[in-house]
Amino acid sequence: MQKEAVFTMKLESELREDFMAEAAAVHRSASQIVREMMREFVVKQQEAREYDEFLRLKVEAARQSMKAGKGSSSDDVEARFAARRAELANAGKK
Repeated sequence: MQKEAVFTMKLESELREDFMAEAAAVHRSASQIVREMMREFVVKQQEAREYDEFLRLKVEAARQSMKAGKGSSSDDVEARFAARRAELANAGKK
């Protein structure tokens, strides 16, 4: 990939010195490491946004389902699973 931009930033001199020393210790340039971190950050943010959209759509579908009368209340769900847990506990005792 052709490098077409320069990124300038301010940071504490101690952080810069520590970073440069660690980069040298792994035989990589500071630029290589920063580019890698930036790429990882971009991917992480994109995945987070995609998940947020997925979750938003799931919540909206659930809301529509509840409005259409296809859902169950929390109390109903808890009662069903309490009965199921009791059934499984009794089956384990046989």
